[in-house]
Amino acid sequence: MLSSERRSLVRFLTIYLSSTFILFALGSYIFYNFQTYQILNTQKSQLQLEAEKIAQRLRELHQTFNRPLLYPNDSYFNSAIYDLDKGYIFGTFKPKNIEWSREFYQERENLFYIHPLQPYYLGASYLLISKKFDSKPLNELTKILLLFLIIAGVFFTLLGFFLGRLFTAPMRESIELMDRFIADTTHELNTPISTILTNIELLDTLYSCEGQKEMRRIAMASKTLSRLYEDLTFLKLNHNYHREIEKLNISDLLQDRIEFFQTLIEAKDIKVIKDIAPNITLKIDRNDAIRLLDNLLSNAIKYNHKSGKLEITLTATQLEIQNEGDGIKRENISLIQNRFRRANSSEGGFGIGLDIIAQVVKRYNFAFIINSDTNKPTKVTIKW
Repeated sequence: MLSSERRSLVRFLTIYLSSTFILFALGSYIFYNFQTYQILNTQKSQLQLEAEKIAQRLRELHQTFNRPLLYPNDSYFNSAIYDLDKGYIFGTFKPKNIEWSREFYQERENLFYIHPLQPYYLGASYLLISKKFDSKPLNELTKILLLFLIIAGVFFTLLGFFLGRLFTAPMRESIELMDRFIADTTHELNTPISTILTNIELLDTLYSCEGQKEMRRIAMASKTLSRLYEDLTFLKLNHNYHREIEKLNISDLLQDRIEFFQTLIEAKDIKVIKDIAPNITLKIDRNDAIRLLDNLLSNAIKYNHKSGKLEITLTATQLEIQNEGDGIKRENISLIQNRFRRANSSEGGFGIGLDIIAQVVKRYNFAFIINSDTNKPTKVTIKW
């Protein structure tokens, strides 16, 4: 899966699954609260029924006064009777804090129900009855809801992934067609570019004749085509070709690549200011290093002003390249690293240079920093 396709799929799944989760969580919360209310009402009804039984028993005791008076007792419930002033008379328990303003309430793990007695049986005005809250139905409800959310989450994740792949299929087909076009174009460019460069070098070696200026222009155009061919080949084979990591002298290679671009530099009358520390080495594949340096230098030259400055600084820890161009809008800096995106549409190119740089940087865990703004110099830094 391509990185652009992966990003689109991740964004779609994030929005889709987030909205789905929020809706399911809200529905589950409402359902949970409703069922909790129903469970509490059921247990309240049990307390009310037990209260009626005890009240009936108290009424019988009040009328008969049989000796001895046996207070109703149930192992499942606790109860107590209180006088008109809410003073404790007798019971199977004696709670400390009673919420007399509420008929039914819960305190920690216990449920309480206050049942008024009229007329007053045995001098009692209130019957307080309590039982331990039965959490089993609530635990079962919680398990069912969690199981439902897990099953629904898995189902809608798979559904979202399927829909995401379905929606990104046209984009994937377009990218595959473009990659196939690049591959075919690369194949067709190879032979004529090699022929042109070979013959230019031969003519330059064997003959000293008029038309040297024109020959340099042909050489410059041919080198541009050659570099484009190398970049397209890199994109085509980036994940497949064998890389030979070696201890490479970046200082010497950088000097060589600057010399390679000398024709382009002279064409734009660019002043090159070099501060290249000698014998800086780096463990990297030579082809990756060339692609990295070539695209950095090419962009710095291409987007430089005519007769501008090009500052190149190489140290043991980083490479800095700064030019005097029109700059890049800050909001576009992150976007231009994507393939086929360009900072300036007035200049030529396919918009693949920064994408290649980003790929090499990512592969070797380098840092890639672009400092720029509109109408300000652009500084690109690669840290290793």
